[in-house]
Amino acid sequence: MTARRALGERDTGHQVTPDDSLRRFAAIWSRAIYPVTATSMTRAEFEDHLVPAARLLRDTLRAPRFDPRPAAQVGSALVAAHCTDPEALPSILGVIDAYLVLYCPPEPGLPADESRARCARLQHAVAVGFSQALRERTLHEQESLSRAALAAQADAESALAASEARFRAVFEGAAVGIGIADLDGRVLEVNDALARMFGGHSHAMRRNVSEWVHPDNDPGIRGVNAELVRGERESYRIEKAYPRADGSVLWANVQGALLRDVSGRPQYQLALFEDITERRGLLDRLRHEATHDALTGLPNRVLFFERLDQALTEDGDTSRIGVCYLDLDGFKAVNDSLGHEVGDRLLVAVAERLSACVTSPDQLVARIGGDEFVALYADPPNLRAVTDLAGRILDALAAPVLLDGRELPVHGSIGIVHGPVGGREAADVLRSADITMYRAKELGGNRYEVADPDADARAITRHGLTNRLPGALERGEFFIEYQPLIGLEDGSVHGAEALVRWCHPVHGVLGPDQFIPLAEHTGQIVPLGRWVLEQAARQARDWQRAMDGGRAPRVNVNLSPIQLHHPGLVVEVARVLDETGLAPESLCLEVTESALIGADEEQLKPLRRIADLGVSIALDDFGTGYSNLSSLRWLPVSVLKLDRAFTRGMRRQPADPVDLKIVEGIVSLAHGLGLTVTVEGVETRNQAEHLRALGCDTGQGWYYARPGPPELLHCLTLADAS
Repeated sequence: MTARRALGERDTGHQVTPDDSLRRFAAIWSRAIYPVTATSMTRAEFEDHLVPAARLLRDTLRAPRFDPRPAAQVGSALVAAHCTDPEALPSILGVIDAYLVLYCPPEPGLPADESRARCARLQHAVAVGFSQALRERTLHEQESLSRAALAAQADAESALAASEARFRAVFEGAAVGIGIADLDGRVLEVNDALARMFGGHSHAMRRNVSEWVHPDNDPGIRGVNAELVRGERESYRIEKAYPRADGSVLWANVQGALLRDVSGRPQYQLALFEDITERRGLLDRLRHEATHDALTGLPNRVLFFERLDQALTEDGDTSRIGVCYLDLDGFKAVNDSLGHEVGDRLLVAVAERLSACVTSPDQLVARIGGDEFVALYADPPNLRAVTDLAGRILDALAAPVLLDGRELPVHGSIGIVHGPVGGREAADVLRSADITMYRAKELGGNRYEVADPDADARAITRHGLTNRLPGALERGEFFIEYQPLIGLEDGSVHGAEALVRWCHPVHGVLGPDQFIPLAEHTGQIVPLGRWVLEQAARQARDWQRAMDGGRAPRVNVNLSPIQLHHPGLVVEVARVLDETGLAPESLCLEVTESALIGADEEQLKPLRRIADLGVSIALDDFGTGYSNLSSLRWLPVSVLKLDRAFTRGMRRQPADPVDLKIVEGIVSLAHGLGLTVTVEGVETRNQAEHLRALGCDTGQGWYYARPGPPELLHCLTLADAS
């Protein structure tokens, strides 16, 4: 696939519209379904016929408040279009699973796991609509036959003597089963079709209608026959299970009615039976395939969310929910080193162990994807019961799995959610469990952790910041504050350090410590650092112009370790100096000591080339990285910035003599190597006086000024600069 097509453009250069994507999805869907569809439409007509259904799926998937039930209309519409072959449903669901999110993606901002969950629940709704429509279609056909039989029966009642032979022919030759019982429920007669359904005449005739019961039947249908006899209803139509002579189950669509005499008084009960056992089995198999994992046989994401939704809608103020979210530790290494076949066998073994951890009907273990499993505990008595379940799972995974004579260790990290069901959404419960599971991994794995709302909020906030960060620069949400660098000898302003801030629309102004690690993790630090360098250089140039020939303050810009290793760093620095017209000596780049620990000559080349341009290099946070002091001889740095940890002892009176000796030694060493020394964290007069006496060159801290707008340097007045 070309880059153009991967970005969603046609090869002709036209931008793909939502309708184009919808048409593509409908075309793929048509190719999969049309061969098993008994329709008179052409393929092109059938593809056009699928477009409204595809649009409904897309709109349901994108709905702000997700409700999968409208997707049942899609299943009904496909049956109406003669997609009635049993093999059609897997094809219908397969295309939705593979292509719906690809061609009709949800709105931006929706997590990928939520998109997959929505798609899975849409498949379930489509399958339900398909099954119901298929059933209603069959019932309609059966009803037509039933009406014909009942019409024949009515004719027979009006002239019983003359039509006995014809009625008998219909009764005996009918393809549907027919049974007649008296008003007390004693079976009087059954035709051959019904006898075959039940496994013999004797088995059917020996029963009273009230004895035709089976535990699989819905309790709501038990009284319909009695209501018919009492005259409370004229007829009924139900789907019901019956025990056969051989112990198997007969599933039938049953239509019951009363036979009346010429005066209208009830005489007999008449029931028409259609054997749907095979179709029922097919639908059960289809549902099982749609709700169970093909590899492990465990319930899948669809069935898990179905059961979770049921648990969350339980009535009662005391109803609670328990979820254990399991992710295998190190499973990717098994796949990468031993292959996916071994990985699949390991997952099957894990699934067997997890199934053995379920000890009651209100517990469910499902595989929801990859090496992720989840255990649901509906209405547990307390948190201890849920942690006991998590403990059983960890114990079950403690022993290595033996595959082909090789012992494979398997461990897992579990996130637990427990609490009342009121006001909870299924997606929120799973997200909280997922966040907690990663907390368990960060703590070393092979353990469980219980969800904490504060930890969830922090993780969600980090996730939100990470998602918004890429576009924040384009939206102009960043700005720079400057903290002055003060000469300790004369109190003059030597320069300022550029400190980036993020004006977040929700969280307000965020400091670098709140988003720089996220920027480094996502790679956004490179464009953000480039922007800070450009803005700081322009500001320094403006300071130069405003000085009218006086000594212009320099600007210090921090470099992330990731920027330091970016191949375009030297070119970027040279370009910024050229475009802004800033003198190189007015720019200082600060690099943390830890970023240079262990760096070889090849890694130091960019810094040397920048220093050759005339730009100063400052070694930031000096004294915290445990570097070899002898490395100062060959590092391309001209400034040491002492970490604030060295000045804390100088706040007291008298000052800590150890801190004084350490700083004195560092200053002497730096000056001996031709380096200047800047001290961070100067907050009191005592600190400033001691540092001046020790020979430090510049200081930076709240004693002089807090970070502020660039105009701060023009209006800065030092109450104690001399």
